[in-house]
Amino acid sequence: MTDVRDRVALVTGGASGIGRLLALELARRGAVPVVWDVDKERLAATIEELGPLSSSRARGYACDVRDVDAVRSTAERVHYEVGDPLILVNNAGVVSGARLLDLSDEAIRRTFDVNALALFWVTKAFLPAMVDAGHGHIVTVASAAGLVGVARQTDYSASKHAAVGFDESLRAELRRIAPRVRTTVVCPYYVDTGMFDGVRTRVPLLLPILRQEEVALRIADAIAKDRQVVVLPPIVRLIPALRLLPPPAFDWIMDLFGVNVSMDHFAGRQGSSPPPA
Repeated sequence: MTDVRDRVALVTGGASGIGRLLALELARRGAVPVVWDVDKERLAATIEELGPLSSSRARGYACDVRDVDAVRSTAERVHYEVGDPLILVNNAGVVSGARLLDLSDEAIRRTFDVNALALFWVTKAFLPAMVDAGHGHIVTVASAAGLVGVARQTDYSASKHAAVGFDESLRAELRRIAPRVRTTVVCPYYVDTGMFDGVRTRVPLLLPILRQEEVALRIADAIAKDRQVVVLPPIVRLIPALRLLPPPAFDWIMDLFGVNVSMDHFAGRQGSSPPPA
């Protein structure tokens, strides 16, 4: 089990949504929270909120995880100013919510830079210290869209499939070189963070819009208990079995549950996505 007490826990995209709530929960459990985000105003507010929970040990750093040089230099600051994180949560993410032919090249690159490539830059910056210490925990916040493709999510779903593959491959490597460095991949359905404002679910009893507080709590519990996979809600776990069906039958089931019309009224968080082409 992973003991978070007095351990540095770094959360990317930690100034809002699940990242903020998770940083607060880890602080309540005794961790030393370090938050990275590009939004300096929200970052300052989050650190102020974390202060009473962490005996003012919380630290915030403005960092664009798309920029590998910025990641390396900011990671070096964390090393000297706070210490090496033994818990890393790769949470930063973006969504465009447009059809492929309406996506600009810039939007596609941005999605992969944040949702996929940043996993490499951030993890490479902190993993060596975990390997040297002989223990640690890396969380990859992916998505149910990393298990199944969804209309109007060609870039997002592809990037989250990459995130799922990243976690699985990393887990296989670590079993050989540092078996006590654990990994967790998180694959939730839509979460009410504002990032997916406007999405709808046809079957809310089986596929509810998830509460961000519940998701953050489940991630914190998964870290504590070294759970390798967190899939929410439970019905999403059936996707691998459903893939045994012929593609037309699989598509029919996805349509029956309204998966491919769920983004028809997508609005998203204002200012969170670049304009489409």
